Amino acid sequence: MKALLVDLDDTLLDYTGGVDECWLYACEAHAGPVGIDPAGLVKTIVETRRWFWSDPGRHRTERIDMLRAWSRITAHALERLGRTDEELALAIATDFAERRWERMALFPGVVVTLEALRARGVPLALVTNGDASHQRRKIDQHGLERFFDVLVIEGEMGVGKPEEIVYRYALSKLKVKPEDAWMVGDNLEWDVAAPQRLGLHGVWVDAGGRGLPAGAGVVPHRIIRAFPELLEIPSEPSGA
Repeated sequence: MKALLVDLDDTLLDYTGGVDECWLYACEAHAGPVGIDPAGLVKTIVETRRWFWSDPGRHRTERIDMLRAWSRITAHALERLGRTDEELALAIATDFAERRWERMALFPGVVVTLEALRARGVPLALVTNGDASHQRRKIDQHGLERFFDVLVIEGEMGVGKPEEIVYRYALSKLKVKPEDAWMVGDNLEWDVAAPQRLGLHGVWVDAGGRGLPAGAGVVPHRIIRAFPELLEIPSEPSGA
């Protein structure tokens, strides 16, 4: 491993932990007082969220403005319950977002692992999809920029994973060939399959230990449960 491309959400940062709880608190704060059952609304939001993000095209366009996406999910859920109220939807989504920021934290061992990789002289690129302002805030809030030679953020670049140009851009900045680089992340297509098609080694983060989905058609070079396990892979600095 002469260089490493790293995903952010649910690889370095616990992004999805406590999501439903945050929705519940936000719904209790804003929907309960106007006569809407918070638990029922959360159940509908969960169902709507699954539908909303299941469409690849909508996923690609909506993930670059997360507050808008959460507002639309909430508005659609409210409509399913017979209530059309965009102002209420925005209030719930905004409250949810604030609670998420309070809950998000780096996984144990992330900082130590990044420090160790830097000490080994391994060039690092952070490659993340999503809303530019949100991704930058995460990076700044957790002091991550100091570890990376390049930051590739979909909302800033105008294109995201799994588009080939994203990985090629990161590699060009790190000045390494695909076969000398590894990519690690929790998304099998974005962080493993797509990089492998370019010749990179793919490492899949299977935090839940559930194993590859049936019929996945993707064979990661490594499967790990947590980011610190990367230190078990032999590395050498780029150009060594």
